[in-house]
Amino acid sequence: MQRIFEFLIGLVFGLGLILSGMSDPSKVLGFLDLTGLWDPSLAFVMGGAILVGLVAFTLARKRTTTFLGGALKLPSSNDIDKRLVIGSLTFGVGWGLAGYCPGPALVSLGSGQSKALIFVVAMLAGMAIYEIAQGKTSRSR
Repeated sequence: MQRIFEFLIGLVFGLGLILSGMSDPSKVLGFLDLTGLWDPSLAFVMGGAILVGLVAFTLARKRTTTFLGGALKLPSSNDIDKRLVIGSLTFGVGWGLAGYCPGPALVSLGSGQSKALIFVVAMLAGMAIYEIAQGKTSRSR
């Protein structure tokens, strides 16, 4: 039953990305182009996502289990450290250069876009490199 809910939630998320234009890199790049033909429509998408997130986290803080009965694990750290800043900068640069972030890239990959395939392969390679680097640093400690 949990897998069915996970699938349905992913389906709703993917449809939301398609309907909002977040899976179209040219629309995203238009939003990021402040000096050219700026497209502010994604600001409304992001604002809506922030509102949904605020409501969801407010409700989640009052619970100890998920709606499906699993353990609820919320982030416990509020620290802004070097890893967070570097990760955020890397994410932003990738989003600005490619017009994709991970979720929309996977949605676009499902529709057969070759640019999305290149992005997803590069993203997976970056994740593998990170895991390998983390393994080496944790063994050296």
